[in-house]
Amino acid sequence: MKSRRTAKVAEAIRQVVSSAILIELRDPRVKNVTVLNVDVAGDLRTAKVYVSILGDEKTELLSLKGLNAARGWLQSRIADQLQLRLTPVLTFLVDGGVKKSIEVSRRLHELGFSDEDEASSFESTDDPEELDDEAHSSQTDENDQTPEI
Repeated sequence: MKSRRTAKVAEAIRQVVSSAILIELRDPRVKNVTVLNVDVAGDLRTAKVYVSILGDEKTELLSLKGLNAARGWLQSRIADQLQLRLTPVLTFLVDGGVKKSIEVSRRLHELGFSDEDEASSFESTDDPEELDDEAHSSQTDENDQTPEI
């Protein structure tokens, strides 16, 4: 379980690293990188930075090499902006979740599913009140019928 302090430090590191990559980092290898999450160890000595890199595997590997090459500079940016006794050692890990969701969306689109189909299926009789009204009206219809003699 994360303490409140480690959660705050993790979020601060995520903000510093994200803005440094976006605005200040001039490495041409680092392209289309998004910092998703940071996990900080309880002793604040290490931090795992989860990134999403859009592109093919070659682009992903180049960007990861660029991030690892800039690790010391990024750690110095963290040290400059955060008041910590020790600056955590950064480890960059690729989180494939975004890439997987894009792939699933693409495949669903190829199969003929679209966002409109999904929205209309949710708008159908999934409303519990509508289902209750339909069930109630069918029961009253059965009771209203008079038996034939």
